[in-house]
Amino acid sequence: MLKIPVNSMRHALFLRLVIMYLVVILPIILLGVYLYNWSYTNASQDISRNTLAQLSSYLEDMNREVEWLEVQQFDMLQEGELTKIAVTWDMMDSVEKKESMDYLVHRLTSIKNSSAYMKDIYVHIPSIGKTLSFGNAVHDLEQERYDQIRAVSERNGAKRLIRQGDSLHLSASKFGGRKGEEPLYIVQIELDMAKLKESLNQLSVYAESGSFLIAEKADFALLGNDKSSDILDNYLQTPRISEERSLLLKVNGQTYHVDKADSPELGLSVVTYLPEETVKRPLNKFNLWAWLFTGTSILAIVVYSLSTYRLVHRPLLLLVQSFRRMEGGTLDIQIDHEKKDEFGYLYDRFNQMLNKLQALIDQDFKQKLMMQKAELKQLQSQINPHFLYNSFFILNSLAKTGDTDRIELFTNMLGEYFRFITRNGEDNVYLSEEIKHARMYTEIQMLRFSRRISVQFDELPKELERIRVPRLIVQPIIENAYEHSLEKMSEEGFLRIFFARNEAESMIVVEDNGSRIDDAVIDALNGQMANNGEAHEMTGIINIHRRIILTYGEGSGLYLSRSELGGLRVEIRINSKEEDGDAPSAYRR
Repeated sequence: MLKIPVNSMRHALFLRLVIMYLVVILPIILLGVYLYNWSYTNASQDISRNTLAQLSSYLEDMNREVEWLEVQQFDMLQEGELTKIAVTWDMMDSVEKKESMDYLVHRLTSIKNSSAYMKDIYVHIPSIGKTLSFGNAVHDLEQERYDQIRAVSERNGAKRLIRQGDSLHLSASKFGGRKGEEPLYIVQIELDMAKLKESLNQLSVYAESGSFLIAEKADFALLGNDKSSDILDNYLQTPRISEERSLLLKVNGQTYHVDKADSPELGLSVVTYLPEETVKRPLNKFNLWAWLFTGTSILAIVVYSLSTYRLVHRPLLLLVQSFRRMEGGTLDIQIDHEKKDEFGYLYDRFNQMLNKLQALIDQDFKQKLMMQKAELKQLQSQINPHFLYNSFFILNSLAKTGDTDRIELFTNMLGEYFRFITRNGEDNVYLSEEIKHARMYTEIQMLRFSRRISVQFDELPKELERIRVPRLIVQPIIENAYEHSLEKMSEEGFLRIFFARNEAESMIVVEDNGSRIDDAVIDALNGQMANNGEAHEMTGIINIHRRIILTYGEGSGLYLSRSELGGLRVEIRINSKEEDGDAPSAYRR
């Protein structure tokens, strides 16, 4: 951990930058924040005051309208003709019944036309099984509506407005002299929800604003428009203080100013909401202050940028350039810095790191490279004896038959084969040369097994020819197929070699139709290769796998599986990532 002495704290770059930032920027920011908050608070308070006054006036008008409806309802409840019908219906003749009904329907029409907030008025008379209303005149008793309004009225007690379905109602009952009997009739007034919704929309001064009417105890809500539903849900779920009339509500990532007015007489609350962006519109009048703030901020930014460039960016750029030169292989660079600040400490440690890095390269890195190269040489030297024995066996067979033409052809191919594996030079060759050598080996084997073993050897794609690979990684795989599978088959053998490529890797596939190797052996070989050569005995396949990993790193190497032909499938995978100049040239830039 870096420790800076107390006596050098006055030289610290961080301290100078903090002081400069506070001196230049902080007063401007505080001034801007104060002006903005002051303006925003005043605009918000003005809008809330006006909105609350409007909401209170709206509820007062609604309360007066409901009182008027209750007066009309009471007059209807005291109507003598209605009591007469409910009590003496059976004793009245048809003419009297018709006159009474016509009179009552006329009364209902007069009451309905007296208020725009009334959708309909009903009189339920259970004793005669009739319901009178403005909309349907005289008809059979609406038993379901009657039962519901009676049940709701009894449950809500003295509440003025009750809910039935999706609307609000006023209800009053006329009882006879006996206690416990059902009422003689019920007068029910249904409020016009469309008219209430229209009046709510008139409260929205701004296009972005909206309102809704709620009766929380009756579990009722009326939306001014459909987009208010999300805001209503969030409002009802938000904990609130009972006397709280204004609050901020966040819905779907947008903040709303919400104002509420209550009417204890009606048991209703009317709520309006307004997006915060609309509240901020009055701040546009402070354009002069905004421009002044912007100009001052720009000046502060220029001063701060110049100071930061001189004190931070320029020393940091020098350090970055030195790192890049070091990455390019230049290790004899030193950085001089006279100031006693953090960069002086970094430069000093950078110089020490370069010296240690040079020592590590001389003492460790070069030594590891030499050891790796020696390991590659030793691994390559393990491959040859078996094929050398088979080559002499083929020559002996040809000599016995006296086939001099095939002897000449075979010796030429054999010479090319051994010239490739014994030549000095680079440890890695182009894939085109490696495939040419493997193809030569396959042709040598075809001289011996042309009648029993057929070979499909695809052409190497042009884009793979310049890939550099360790020598002798393909031919030993083919040799393994002949030695452990194809040579011992009683029926016709088949060997296939083909190539594949994608952005991540290039692949060489060798597979046969032999059946002498079982899945347990394949799994065991895959397990040994997964240990990355940790076993004491190095087989031919693990040998090749180890050499490819040493050259191309993890992810490359051999992958064994069961072939579609029935035998062993060996995939030689070579990563496309460029490493030490051995990556496929097709991917270099």
